[in-house]
Amino acid sequence: MWRWVRQQLGFDPPHQSDTRTIYIANRFPQNGLYTPQKFIDNRIISSKYTVWNFVPKNLFEQFRRVANFYFLIIFLVQLMIDTPTSPITSGLPLFFVITVTAIKQGYEDWLRHNSDNEVNGAPVYVVRSGGLVKTRSKNIRVGDIVRIAKDEIFPADLVLLSSDRLDGSCHVTTASLDGETNLKTHVAVPETAVLQTVASLDTLVAVIECQQPEADLYRFMGRMIITQQMEEIVRPLGPESLLLRGARLKNTKEIFGVAIYTGMETKMALNYKSKSQKRSAVEKSMNTFLIIYLIILISEAIISTILKYTWQAEEKWDEPWYNQKTEHQRNSSKILRFISDFLAFLVLYNFIIPISLYVTVEMQKFLGSFFIGWDLDLYHEESDQKAQVNTSDLNEELGQVEYVFTDKTGTLTENEMQFRECSINGIKYQEINGRLVSEGPTPDSSDGNLSYLNSLSHLNNLSHLTTSSSFRTSPENETELIKEHDLFFKAVSLCHTVQISNVQTDGIGDGPWQSNLAPSQLEYYASSPDEKALVEAAARIGIVFIGNSEETMEVKTLGKLERYKLLHILEFDSDRRRMSVIVQAPSGEKFLFAKGAESSILPNCVGGEIEKTRIHVDEFALKGLRTLCMAYKQLTSKEYEEIDRRLFEARTALQQREEKLADVFQFIEKNLILLGATAVEDRLQDRVRETIEGLRMAGIKVWVLTGDKHETAVSVSLSCGHFHRTMNILELINQKSDSQCAEQLRQLARRIKEDHVIQHGLVVDGTSLSLALREHEKLFMEVCRNCSAVLCCRMAPLQKAKVIRLIKISPEKPITLAVGDGANDVSMIQEAHVGIGIMGKEGRQAARNSDYAIARFKFLSKLLFVHGHFYYIRIATLVQYFFYKNVCFITPQFLYQFYCLFSQQTLYDSVYLTLYNICFTSLPILIYSLLEQHIDPHVLQSKPTLYRDISKNRQLSIKTFLYWTILGFSHAFIFFFGSYFLIGKDISLLGNGQLLKPNHQMMFGNWTFGTLVFTVMVITVTVKMALETHFWTWINHLVTWGSIIFYFVFSLFYGGILWPFLGSQNMYFVFIQLLSSGSAWFAIILMVVTCLLLDIVKKVFERQLHPTNTEKAQMEEDKGSVSSAYEFAESKHRGEDSRHLLAEACSQQDSSCVH
Repeated sequence: MWRWVRQQLGFDPPHQSDTRTIYIANRFPQNGLYTPQKFIDNRIISSKYTVWNFVPKNLFEQFRRVANFYFLIIFLVQLMIDTPTSPITSGLPLFFVITVTAIKQGYEDWLRHNSDNEVNGAPVYVVRSGGLVKTRSKNIRVGDIVRIAKDEIFPADLVLLSSDRLDGSCHVTTASLDGETNLKTHVAVPETAVLQTVASLDTLVAVIECQQPEADLYRFMGRMIITQQMEEIVRPLGPESLLLRGARLKNTKEIFGVAIYTGMETKMALNYKSKSQKRSAVEKSMNTFLIIYLIILISEAIISTILKYTWQAEEKWDEPWYNQKTEHQRNSSKILRFISDFLAFLVLYNFIIPISLYVTVEMQKFLGSFFIGWDLDLYHEESDQKAQVNTSDLNEELGQVEYVFTDKTGTLTENEMQFRECSINGIKYQEINGRLVSEGPTPDSSDGNLSYLNSLSHLNNLSHLTTSSSFRTSPENETELIKEHDLFFKAVSLCHTVQISNVQTDGIGDGPWQSNLAPSQLEYYASSPDEKALVEAAARIGIVFIGNSEETMEVKTLGKLERYKLLHILEFDSDRRRMSVIVQAPSGEKFLFAKGAESSILPNCVGGEIEKTRIHVDEFALKGLRTLCMAYKQLTSKEYEEIDRRLFEARTALQQREEKLADVFQFIEKNLILLGATAVEDRLQDRVRETIEGLRMAGIKVWVLTGDKHETAVSVSLSCGHFHRTMNILELINQKSDSQCAEQLRQLARRIKEDHVIQHGLVVDGTSLSLALREHEKLFMEVCRNCSAVLCCRMAPLQKAKVIRLIKISPEKPITLAVGDGANDVSMIQEAHVGIGIMGKEGRQAARNSDYAIARFKFLSKLLFVHGHFYYIRIATLVQYFFYKNVCFITPQFLYQFYCLFSQQTLYDSVYLTLYNICFTSLPILIYSLLEQHIDPHVLQSKPTLYRDISKNRQLSIKTFLYWTILGFSHAFIFFFGSYFLIGKDISLLGNGQLLKPNHQMMFGNWTFGTLVFTVMVITVTVKMALETHFWTWINHLVTWGSIIFYFVFSLFYGGILWPFLGSQNMYFVFIQLLSSGSAWFAIILMVVTCLLLDIVKKVFERQLHPTNTEKAQMEEDKGSVSSAYEFAESKHRGEDSRHLLAEACSQQDSSCVH
């Protein structure tokens, strides 16, 4: 029970050791000395609340907001002391905001509960007591043996025990985890692979020792100790044995696996970690304005309290005849009375802080985010993908971006690799129409001297070989050439992790080569598009990879099937930047084939055409091609035995396994013989150049952060327009020491200062960047800020995030945006102010961890220039308008205290106080913030320079804020003093005879005066919103004029009927009496016109004398629409004239025919 309570409260005790011991099928030792470890159950909990903690937890989270907490304090003050307004005036709006937010969050959590229940209640089959038992997913325990059938999802993290195949292998897809759709192979240890039935598994006695749960999907270390015939056999366990929860079994009938991580300790659940909360610049400005208005509120309360006591210093005002003090009041402490009066004034003026601002902003962001998903211009038809919004809190931040950091592969490019060229033994070849053509003689020469390799079958016919110098060799060398090409493409066909579906390989691996089965019919699955392109290229040349069968790799060369025994795979990792396989050829020889970046392969080579290949690799890179080098080594029996022993020891180590494996891999992958290099093309996406140029015109600096080599990255930057041909390219590469890096940075800074006119581009590699960020951040940032474009190559994922953080914390505090498509881009996407995920071919991990997801890089322009522009203008106006209308609301209340001896008498009725922000003025600004388009979207997209008008949070600057605030105060003064002098003082203006009494103030009293001020205010602030609106729809008309009509209708009903449930009704018949006076109507119209006229005149003069680029575009758009309307009318008029002339001609023709 106590453990359950601790789990519910989130206080699970930490694991006591670094490893866990799991007894398969929960067969614990019988000696009685063993104490089983405690593991959590298999329930997944993605919900935030429970029935028991929803109310306290949700209230705690909501009252962490300053405005909500402030209004709670005000409400409590109203309850505790005698205040001029009812507690309802503060409590009802607060209750409304809290309730709406709680309902929204509760509904979202209810959906999460339903999803959890569906997952936790899914049926599964578990091996217990020698048979299969059907149970629910949540009942799986650590140590249970689970049976999974084809196409089912793994319910927990399992170690594979056996499958329906003799080798114990199975295929899975991890699309729901990392988005990769390729088939991945997992294998069981040999001792358990043969246990393919429930009965045989029931005899298994084994223990698994493994690491405690961690979030890394690709890291797992453990070992299995199997007891057979009183003898213990130890087998290493790695990622290839681990089946992750959320992955799906494919192309395998069934498997058995033992649960090792369950519930919230599975790797999928550990990756649920919530991202750090991002706050937009608008939200920060809003909080600043709230603090300023809080200072204004406190100042008004202090001034009113001081003036009250100054006024009451005179005895006649301290205790007037109509307001005698009680004995308790006379004897009370002056300090307590001062505090009480201060709090009372605080309550009276508290509506200057707009509590409904928060709920309106939340609704605007939530509802407004749907427009991105609905935009057909952001829909990619080929992949059937529309834009996704994962975080609606940052909509307006799309209009404030100053730096864009983008990945290259899959983001700027298509990530569709096509084999183009290769270098074999120092000779370059191109693939043209499925043939390898060597560079040399002209391609239009006759067949007799054409330099090509149509396929390896042509190598057997030497008449097809060229007589050029590169091939003019002796027969022995020609045979050697054939062997080199054969070995090169064998390496390409064997050194990879490509998979083929079982259905496709059936019948292919056995029997003679079927000529009617073209290599193009084979569909390969690969985690890397490069690998797939290379294997497909080898198949076109003539060496076809058929697939894996048990522990062999099958290749068909010229129709002849060859089986290579797969001994070891040395997996790829980002530190080594290479992968290797050790295979045994049909002849019994053992080979190591290695593939990787030239920086990791060439230094480990001792033979082959190293220098020629290096030159070719650089030439490929200059063309923008992605390069990989291929190498091999033949192993003697003694060497292989040493390698096998070292690999076994490293892979079975529970401590520092990764370091030991890295050392062993380094030991194995040396003294290689270079075979050659491959070059594949990753072509640019559509409209990348135009998008980058548009970003530059909008004043946005674009940085490309890529893991590719220097030459390839520069070539792609030039081709996509990131670098211009006229740009001065500065380089900070291959720096070896801090001092060398600092000197190079100083030289670059001097060159930039000397060349004032030329645009500069900077290229920096990962190694040099590490040195620059270690000791010379300021100098590096100075160079970067003066460059129009920056390219960072050979970047590690964490380096990308560090660069973005460096820009974020620079003195200018610019808004950053990161865009990428792969798992290696997640860190920079989460680090930037706004993260954009490209839904590309490297999976969905970037899209899932991003704030927004789009299908193509080109959509970025509309996302920023149109949606970002609109969202920012809308919410900036919303925030300013809210503060403006609340200043208009409360300032007359403050001014009224000068006329009532600071007695804390309220000017407005409590119902009006409550409904002003909730009903009377809320809808026009909400609809404006959702639908406003101050300029046509096509104009915004075609003129990226308009983006500069809203950059650096210009619409929420202190200058703009002061303008709206002063406008609010000036309108409030007009409301108050206009009503006072037009109606309150001058009796002749009161045209209603009922008001012509000796003491008209008795009829034109407090509530009539307050209602007049309130009426003028509601009309003025609503019409002010109408003046701000450029894009009118029927919805805008409905809510704008409907709000004014609703106010009048409500006031007539509220004041025209004696409501039995109201204790006192001060407003009875007041509104009707007020509107029955013609002079009151005259005063209302005069004050509204006076308030808005000043604002209109100011705007007209500004637009004519100092128009912004946006205002110029608006005027051009207006002129264009007028001229197009005129042209339409003219054409219509001309059309009518033409029809008349045609009718007259026809009638004349008919009459002539009659005659």
